[in-house]
Amino acid sequence: MSHSNPPHAHRPPHAHPPDANPPDANPPDAAQSPATAGHTIHWAWLYDIVVWIMSWGQDRALRQWTVKLAALQPGEAVLDVGCGTGDLTLAAKARVGAGRVIGLDAAAEMIAVARRKAARRRVDVDFRVGLVEATGLPAHSCDVVLSSLMLHHLPGDLKRAGLVECRRVLKPGGRLVAVDFVRPAEGRRHGGMGWSAHPTPPQGAPDLAALLAEAGFVDVTAGAAPFASLGYACGRAPADGA
Repeated sequence: MSHSNPPHAHRPPHAHPPDANPPDANPPDAAQSPATAGHTIHWAWLYDIVVWIMSWGQDRALRQWTVKLAALQPGEAVLDVGCGTGDLTLAAKARVGAGRVIGLDAAAEMIAVARRKAARRRVDVDFRVGLVEATGLPAHSCDVVLSSLMLHHLPGDLKRAGLVECRRVLKPGGRLVAVDFVRPAEGRRHGGMGWSAHPTPPQGAPDLAALLAEAGFVDVTAGAAPFASLGYACGRAPADGA
């Protein structure tokens, strides 16, 4: 399991920062997080501020764009893998209403912050510590799986295993929406300041399209997101449940 310090970036000139997540008086022990070969971020108390800075204040717009891309419908069951402190998960809950929403993250510290956010808003979201490659959910139990800026934290074999697990938990015809960084050359096309401080992975979001197809997804699409250095890949679980 990887441990890292938060990256540095310049403060955006025209945006309001998110509410701070004060460190827990009794923070969860990192040992409570399951072992994984993926990169796990444990500095949850600072995470929202760092994302806001690195996105140039576009983090809220990115979440809303992602749930719109997923075309979430009232009553749908949604799984957000690598949910971090839960902002995308809560945005999904606002769209599906009474539908069941689960936020999954490998870091116990992230889940602790996400649970506090849900409690403050009096929203019923199931935040749990877990892994994308082993969610523990029943097969065919979700209508939609979301992944935002998470898959680049996984090495190749683990990324493939995670996508296979996402397909397993999706209902026949269910949808996967993944948003992630693009390769350096692709990112320069978008310009702008957003995410400029984040190291760009050697593989980008469009590369996920081939991985989705390998994992058994159909109707796979990929393209550029309207945010600097980001792209998306989407796919459906086969309608026959295979």
